[in-house]
Amino acid sequence: MKAQLVVDQASGKIICTAYGIGRIHDFRLLKNTKVRFHTSQLCLADKDYQGIVKIHIHSCIPAKKPRGADLFSHERHHNRQLAQLRVVGEYINRQLKIFRILKEQYRNRRKRFGLRCNLIARFLNFELALFS
Repeated sequence: MKAQLVVDQASGKIICTAYGIGRIHDFRLLKNTKVRFHTSQLCLADKDYQGIVKIHIHSCIPAKKPRGADLFSHERHHNRQLAQLRVVGEYINRQLKIFRILKEQYRNRRKRFGLRCNLIARFLNFELALFS
């Protein structure tokens, strides 16, 4: 099972979740699940989402190193700034892995994967609201 999260940058809360069955690429999961962003929102993604600019204009992915060459200094700086912004989403991903919903192979009923993942996401959102 594959899960995809949309996280609010300011609060760190999980806004939306999407699921795929079996082995599926992250970008294909985004296209198939119809998760769309508002046109004014900035989407911060990793290198797996090459081509997301065609779907969402205000998206930002890291620059890839060309074969046999190095990145320019401004590209390295851009990648570091993007990584600092994406830490919030990676932290939420870590929290879900602590619950072992994303870390290990899901061995229960497939129909309940989304239900359980949403339940854990709500629990994490409640915990964030409680301690903030």
